[in-house]
Amino acid sequence: MTRGTRLPSSPFLRALCALGVLALGACHQAPAPVAFHAEGRPPLLSDWHVLDVAGKRLVSNEGVVPYDLNTPLFTDYAHKLRTIWMPEGVSATYSATDAFDFPVGTIISKTFYYPLPERASRSKTAVARSYDVAHDYGPSGIDLDHVRLVETRLLVRRADGWAAFPYVWNAAQTDAVLARTGDVIPLELVAADGAREAFNYVVPDESQCASCHARDWVTRAIAPIGPKARHLNRDFHYAGGERNQLAELARVGYLSGAPAPADAPRDAVWNDAAQPLDARARAYLDINCGHCHNAKGAANTTALTLDIATPEDRHLGICKPPVAAGRGTGEHFIDLVPGKPDDSILPFRMESAEPGVMLPELGRSTVHREGLELIRAWIAAREGSCSGTG
Repeated sequence: MTRGTRLPSSPFLRALCALGVLALGACHQAPAPVAFHAEGRPPLLSDWHVLDVAGKRLVSNEGVVPYDLNTPLFTDYAHKLRTIWMPEGVSATYSATDAFDFPVGTIISKTFYYPLPERASRSKTAVARSYDVAHDYGPSGIDLDHVRLVETRLLVRRADGWAAFPYVWNAAQTDAVLARTGDVIPLELVAADGAREAFNYVVPDESQCASCHARDWVTRAIAPIGPKARHLNRDFHYAGGERNQLAELARVGYLSGAPAPADAPRDAVWNDAAQPLDARARAYLDINCGHCHNAKGAANTTALTLDIATPEDRHLGICKPPVAAGRGTGEHFIDLVPGKPDDSILPFRMESAEPGVMLPELGRSTVHREGLELIRAWIAAREGSCSGTG
């Protein structure tokens, strides 16, 4: 009701009008503001008020900024909604190479979900193996009639460092419950041609988060992986239109010290065939393997480094024998044999879903067929030879 509007003179009509105003206010009641918990382990995702189920839509709260990556980490074909929230008056500090330095109070969320298959193929466990983004997060949220929410992981920057919280969505898709010890969720991927693949979706426990998020394997302190300039330097469809993500984070006050997007690094999009094969393969290895296979990561003893800064030599596995032999080699002798993917250890491990053999060792229960095809094509296109490899 606007200023100066008069209520009807009839008591009955005034009562009806008053009830209407109250009902309207209830329908448009704003959600509680985002809650930063400086300690403890809130039992429900809704305790944070970062995301909210409004009717049949998953929406983000005020001040929660969604983002995407040029090339994302593969997680059993799951789609992902990523968000950042910070308290007023603080911002992250830009870095051209590393994850941004986020202030205390930052909450980073990642929600894993799947499109639902065609109705004829639906069951309690069926989810679509699809790259179709028609029902992905948009300016009005995610339509829950078309997707299944699986889990939401939070990384929270507290005074003593980052803390990780895995939450599993309930069957009613109304909230997610803290799963400190992780969870195993039986699902079935349904392809467009009707082919089905049963698998166990694994939600990591709190300690397993450190396996990937430990920036330095000596200190074991965890940190974000995705929010780096080269991953974020792309456009996103916000409520107000498409804008560059680095520029948007700077505009809302969440990022300081960032250059113009044209002057910032940018990883390739792994499945964009218009971009160079080498750039796409390196971007894929960077996000999927580089957080462990680097000089300080969990796999630093392998002498195999796969982050984007690795020169194209033996550090990248070219003509390099493995440090330790075993089942993970598949009786191959070289990590990467130029021109010969069938003789290389790297694609052999990517093609496996067997614990102790597969690469990455955590974060998936299925084989990323399209990613494997990319790496095999990249190796096949490389020139050169390794003596003694046959």
